[in-house]
Amino acid sequence: MYRELRVGVVIPAFNETRAIAKTVATIPDFVDAIIVVDDCSHDDTSDRARVNPDVVVVRHAENRGVGAAIATGYRHALESGLDVAVVMAGDGQMDPSDLPSLLEPIVAGTAEYVKGNRFLHPDVWTEMPAARIVGNVLLSAATRVTSGYRHVFDSQCGYTAIHRDALARIDLGAVWTRYGYPNDLLSRLHVANVRVVDVAVRPIYGEHWKSGITFGTAFHPMPYVLLRSWGSRLVAESRFR
Repeated sequence: MYRELRVGVVIPAFNETRAIAKTVATIPDFVDAIIVVDDCSHDDTSDRARVNPDVVVVRHAENRGVGAAIATGYRHALESGLDVAVVMAGDGQMDPSDLPSLLEPIVAGTAEYVKGNRFLHPDVWTEMPAARIVGNVLLSAATRVTSGYRHVFDSQCGYTAIHRDALARIDLGAVWTRYGYPNDLLSRLHVANVRVVDVAVRPIYGEHWKSGITFGTAFHPMPYVLLRSWGSRLVAESRFR
């Protein structure tokens, strides 16, 4: 428990046999639940994730995408009565020591969804690969328009914390299930009037890191996802005017 809040960490994982055990083992002791969602890995990710008996492993029967894996973890967090669900990747790219910074705005009542922003950290210019910087800046700029959150940056950072009240206000089944999930989620949170803030998190890129941004993902399906979320947001918000 963190400052009277029951906290769960959701870890979406696909073929993360190399890093998943270390990722789980480094999660702070104040976390009440660890939920690993294995998105139909071809390796022993599920077995390696069970580094202690308290870890809950949920395995998809078929690969459904990172967004679907996170949604599964969110549903489990809600069913378990957790107050806050934090998302951490299974590849060790998120620093567990940053977790309190993500939780503090929720504790203070100033936000219901907190996003990590690597561009607020001084190490970003030396740690993040140049191609990644360019891709993130472009996608973040576009997402600021489509989501309605003009103050939010680093849209592709998956290190987040969300209060259960915010989760209850969105349809998890309607959120984009694959690459582009965070961009679509932000638009849906805006429609639900969820307060969102950025906090600085440390960028980590190990020797085995491989970017999820490729030529294919930059030009498909991201434009479709952004236009879809933008259109859905404008239509939904027009109904309340």
